[in-house]
Amino acid sequence: MLGYHGACLVIDLTARSVRRDPLDERVLRRFIGGTGLGAYLLYKHCPPRVDPLAPGSPLIFAASPLVGSRLTTSSKFAVVAKSPLTGFIGDSLSSSFLATELKGTGHDALVVTGRSESPTLLSIDDGRVDFLDASDLMGLSTSETEAAVKALLGRRARVACIGPAGERLVRFASIGNDGGRQAGRTGPGAVMGSKNLKAVAVRGTNRVDVSDPEWLDHARRDLARRSLGPATEKYRTLGTVANVSVFNRLGALPSLNFRQSTFDGAGAVSGETLHESHHVKNAHCANCTIGCEQILATNDDLPRVSGRMEYESSFALGPLVGVADANAVIRAARLCDESGIDTISAGGTVSWAMECFERGILTEKDTGGLDLRFGNAEALTAALRMIVERRGLGDLLAEGSRRAASRVGGGSDAWAMHVKGLEMPGYEPRSLKTMALGLAVSTRGACHNRSSAYEADFSADVDRLKADARRGRITADGEDFSAVLDSLIWCKFLRKAFDDLYAESAAIYERVTGWPMTADGLRRAGERINNLKKLFNVREGWTRDDDTLPARVLEEPLPTGVARGVGLDREDLDVMIRSYYRARGWAEDGTIPAQKLRELGLEDVVESGKGVSSGAL
Repeated sequence: MLGYHGACLVIDLTARSVRRDPLDERVLRRFIGGTGLGAYLLYKHCPPRVDPLAPGSPLIFAASPLVGSRLTTSSKFAVVAKSPLTGFIGDSLSSSFLATELKGTGHDALVVTGRSESPTLLSIDDGRVDFLDASDLMGLSTSETEAAVKALLGRRARVACIGPAGERLVRFASIGNDGGRQAGRTGPGAVMGSKNLKAVAVRGTNRVDVSDPEWLDHARRDLARRSLGPATEKYRTLGTVANVSVFNRLGALPSLNFRQSTFDGAGAVSGETLHESHHVKNAHCANCTIGCEQILATNDDLPRVSGRMEYESSFALGPLVGVADANAVIRAARLCDESGIDTISAGGTVSWAMECFERGILTEKDTGGLDLRFGNAEALTAALRMIVERRGLGDLLAEGSRRAASRVGGGSDAWAMHVKGLEMPGYEPRSLKTMALGLAVSTRGACHNRSSAYEADFSADVDRLKADARRGRITADGEDFSAVLDSLIWCKFLRKAFDDLYAESAAIYERVTGWPMTADGLRRAGERINNLKKLFNVREGWTRDDDTLPARVLEEPLPTGVARGVGLDREDLDVMIRSYYRARGWAEDGTIPAQKLRELGLEDVVESGKGVSSGAL
């Protein structure tokens, strides 16, 4: 087999058993790798309706056929699990040398089940698996854990680990790896913590052959050249933090818990300000020529702190919570990374609590004396620490905004800004109508990365302020496009460097694996992957009511900015959702007919009668 090893490593922490399961050609060709292969393995290994934090709930690391090819941006891996926040499929991606070492173990994926009796470090070295005591690692930050594991096992070991938040099962805990990078969204760190698994260290010497190495060398050089062209210039200069100023100008920057779509203090945390006053350097992910990562440092009188920063962290720890202090935002982002929590869910949950405080639903008695008002940078930092430690109010906030609102009551669910339990990213849906649909129907919850629907809103193809039935097809196509990117795996920042991503990626896939592939074949793979994710969610209890947006979005027009007065009512959202179901070929209630399963070749994957509509398989 070329490009793949044709196997996954299955480790049961309870029994301390290890086995090598074959992955046949048909599975690999249908689901490719990354999030696609991860979704297949989750559907196969996850018991229906299992608690995401139960021992039987699997944690999956998946590589792709391009890992090890040295193609630019291809050293990425996916982490897939049932999300502790949503109860549905959760997947996260990370760029890391860990991806190449994982592939080097001789496997295309790792499936971890069970729960260790004591804190465990899982060491995987080619075919050898050791269960090591991790008691001395407990309580360490992600960077401290990585350094300690490397000191124990050697510098070549690549480490995925959790921080204190994952140990305490914060539902939006992340998995840190490779010097501070995060597999962040949907709470995979909590799943890892529930298994008493502090860290996974991988080393591997098994390299896969490719079908046409000479052709691939040429493609590698050509793609590297194109990756440094105008299509990626934004990422190589200010990085994604440039979005702060742009979105503020367009009335698409959520602030103060989505009460506004502009932020008066945006200039203080903008990409321009961060670059001028806080920029240290740009950094590169593994096998990446773009170098989009912005390494920023504080410049005030407090001890210097530095770390990675991108738009979503800047938004969630700045405008969303009303903080207009770049130093405070940088410190908060570093705290999240070191503790191992997702910045978007952290900021979204704290902003919910801030609004509760300002409305009197939460008081200083609840906060332990903390003046939890919008704009209070010290309160933001204190609240984040409380979450990580599950101390006082932090124990409630560690559950995420949906569960917190359900417990607190007082009508606070109206301003809990999530979809399916996953907190909203930094895109204002009332002024970005295609994005609104993408957020509502995403299998992952409120996600901007699994459809990139905002691209249509920022183009001349649609009126971003008005809803219409065309958005269904646009969103479905965007989801399928993203599924291909996330399964091959390409970095999304590379997508516009291709003239025709489907055709060019199909040619690369064929030259790597030796298996015939066409542009239409890849496009159909993206559709198949998204349908399988939906099937998983339906099996886990999804209903039509889950495809919606927060009450605030559907009931309150925007009060500020160029989109002032613009809203999105339930009827307009329903029109778009129905158009999306039609574009997908689904039933009116959003379930998948048997004919669609047969068309996509999924009938042998799903169990009879599970996750499908009436009359389906």
